[in-house]
Amino acid sequence: MSTPGSAPVSAPAPVSVRVEDPLWTPEAGQWVSTTTGRIASDGYGWMQAVHWVADGGHYRPRRAHGPAFGDTTVRIADELVRFSPCRPGVDHLARRLGLSERTVQYHLQMLRQAGLLAYVQRGTRIRAQGRRASEFARIVPAAFDDRLGVRVIGTGVRRRPVGMAEAGRAEMAALGRKAVRSARRRRSRAGRATPFGALARCTPKGVAPPALSPTGDTRPPPEAKLGRGKPPTSTTGTSKAGRLNAVGHRFRLAAELIRRVGWLGRSSTPRIAWIVRHVADAGWTADEVMAWLHARGEADQVRRPSGLLATLLQGAETLLDTPQKRAMAVEDWRDSRAAGQRRHRGWLPATNAPRSRAVRELVTTALVPRPRTDLRPAPAAPRATPGGLPLAPDDTALLRETARAEFMLGDSTLVRSAVRAWGSERAAEVYGEELVRRVLGLARATALLTLADPRAAS
Repeated sequence: MSTPGSAPVSAPAPVSVRVEDPLWTPEAGQWVSTTTGRIASDGYGWMQAVHWVADGGHYRPRRAHGPAFGDTTVRIADELVRFSPCRPGVDHLARRLGLSERTVQYHLQMLRQAGLLAYVQRGTRIRAQGRRASEFARIVPAAFDDRLGVRVIGTGVRRRPVGMAEAGRAEMAALGRKAVRSARRRRSRAGRATPFGALARCTPKGVAPPALSPTGDTRPPPEAKLGRGKPPTSTTGTSKAGRLNAVGHRFRLAAELIRRVGWLGRSSTPRIAWIVRHVADAGWTADEVMAWLHARGEADQVRRPSGLLATLLQGAETLLDTPQKRAMAVEDWRDSRAAGQRRHRGWLPATNAPRSRAVRELVTTALVPRPRTDLRPAPAAPRATPGGLPLAPDDTALLRETARAEFMLGDSTLVRSAVRAWGSERAAEVYGEELVRRVLGLARATALLTLADPRAAS
């Protein structure tokens, strides 16, 4: 027999796996993104589901040791209602309820396996990076709605109740009375009224506040040191080192992006902080933002960096809504950067000499320059001479007509290039002395020169 404030002494008998168990939730389904239930709209409705599971025996743990789902589980669930967001520390729950930390872990595991809790962010135990508590979402299992005839609208975890069948009203009223008694005990412990609609302080004394991102670069103090000693006194305009609120985290993320993203180099930090406010509040790091920008595509020319950043980040927090998705994006981004560096290093051929003696002799023979065996003199480079360009009569006539037509249109490029290449005498032989003389005279004339048809003078 168990007493309030202590774990049950007797361990439950081994439970065989039942296929018809509708509440059993494997570890893969204990996340908000994978759960089949719906998020409870308030603590009152969630405590009704907790009492339904505890009183009806709808869930039994599938293990041969540890406590069973019962009064202690309800006490822990009643304590979880106080948190918004639900980010309790195991040591805090153990101190407040007078339980061991292992007992608290057992009951939190049973609440997850019963589909009543789902991970929003899993905590960490790494002291060097700052130990953080896990954040949970209070879930109403789908089996609860099916058994009591609760009608819901919407899809996914955001479904909400709109009514219920007549057959389940009596049982729902009884569960509501138990939830109200739990609320009264909670108000008596807190010393002041705390209705379900207006929850108590977001987190217990000293635990990371909700404005602090659970995955950001800011490191909160270890949970082992939280909740002890005098509560921190807040003063206007000052804050403890290492503790950032939502605005501070936005500015830190903006400053890091300006330093690391090339086309954001001369941007304003307050403007960038306002643009990244959604991803900063969702707990994104600079690496995750850069991985998202890489996935959207690289920009060759940027005219307005802040506008481009706002366009690229639109809807990012809804697509990569879990730390696992963001971690995969960062891994792909780093792999692509490593591949790009390998491609830019180039390929260097091996410099080792061939081992075969015959192959070495062939290579040496091929690389040694051979003496010239052809005794015929090499052809001399063509040189422009007056008689070195024999042309047929038809070709000469065609060239003269083409040059004269271009000259009448005001273009003397053909004749001038021939004069520069062959000289005026050879050019006169090809194009005629009259046309060459008029082109040379045009080059020495002034802008007041008036051209006349050369055929009129002939």
